[in-house]
Amino acid sequence: MTSAHGSPWGLRDFRTLFAAGALSHLGTNVGYVAVPLLAVTALDAGPGQVGALAALSTAAFLLIGLPAGAWVDRLPGRRVLVAADAARALLLASVPVAWWLDVLSLPQLYAVVLLNGAATVFFDVGSQSVLPDLVGRDRLVRANTAVMGLMAGANIAGRGAGGLVVQAFTAPLAIAAGAVAYLASAAGLTRIGRGHAPAAAPGARRRLRAEVAEGLRHVLGRPELRALALSATLNNLGGQLVNAVLPVLFARELGLPAGALGLYWAVGGLGLLVGALCARRLAARFGHGRAMALAGLWLAPAGLAVGLVGNGPWLWVAGAGWLLATARTGIDNVLGVTLRQHLTPDPLLGRMNATFRFLLTGALAIGSVLAGVIGELAGVRVAVWTGAVCLMCAFLPVFVSPVRALRELPALAQPPAASPATERAP
Repeated sequence: MTSAHGSPWGLRDFRTLFAAGALSHLGTNVGYVAVPLLAVTALDAGPGQVGALAALSTAAFLLIGLPAGAWVDRLPGRRVLVAADAARALLLASVPVAWWLDVLSLPQLYAVVLLNGAATVFFDVGSQSVLPDLVGRDRLVRANTAVMGLMAGANIAGRGAGGLVVQAFTAPLAIAAGAVAYLASAAGLTRIGRGHAPAAAPGARRRLRAEVAEGLRHVLGRPELRALALSATLNNLGGQLVNAVLPVLFARELGLPAGALGLYWAVGGLGLLVGALCARRLAARFGHGRAMALAGLWLAPAGLAVGLVGNGPWLWVAGAGWLLATARTGIDNVLGVTLRQHLTPDPLLGRMNATFRFLLTGALAIGSVLAGVIGELAGVRVAVWTGAVCLMCAFLPVFVSPVRALRELPALAQPPAASPATERAP
């Protein structure tokens, strides 16, 4: 079936995870706007430096993304999430403190975004891995709809508010607000119950390299998972090629205020929200995999309009293209994440999610570097057009894969029965 049986909202731990996640996403999106704008306006950063800043913010997924999945499979998930948010709060808080002391520098921003990215690795992998245990597999579509809707809402509120706060009160104050949001999220996550399965016992563990390889084989060896990974990777690459240079394009070439950049990014959050809210109904009407394929065919070509971004009506045209392209992403986020959770047994969830995050966020890092290089050598508009072409083509791996033929979710992937001592903890 493509619909869930029962609502996750009756579960206290899910409500706690959702509320804390709202604060965490708010902190992330405020920083997403404020940090590069601070680099441009206060430290006179150019396209290459802004691209490097964006690349470092996601480089941790390339450096530790795969082993992080094996570690998450071994560790109590609640502690992982609390520690990750607490670390992000401290790192982000160091930026306004340094600015107020007049010692802020680009090397500090580089270090902060790199270490913040490392904490985000554990938070992202951990949050997706604990969800099936918290709500049960039969509630996953509804739970993922709520979580992806939350992410989209945070993009709207966080990026829109971030741009406006930067414009009204300066970037350091916006970054300080993001640090407070992370801290509040960490405090909320401590309320998640401890009654779920404990972490794997030491005797049940194998060498880290073998566990990482098992996760890679699981994702890359199944045609459905491989198609989902390729499509999302291409989508992330295109989106980051655009987003990494937008602060330079908006602030310098177009002469638009910080609030305009925040609102443009908020439009993408609106697209994600609309797509996430429509995903279940589309799956019920067309079938789970077919809905993803058709949404790509209908909406992905609009991504090409993003390359038209400019002053006057062209800003609205580009915004409309961005809205439709991100709506497809919202549909894929709900249906694709649910499908890959159904195709993965519990002991592999951390490694499966880490493999996806490694590929997807690795594409963000590569996109940031490419955007900086293309921006320096050929201009920021060429970087934007390159990203727009990637967005237009991102649906193709799913469209030509067995995913397109899936009308219902496959049977849940279940490993042999495990003893309580070897099950994974939330």
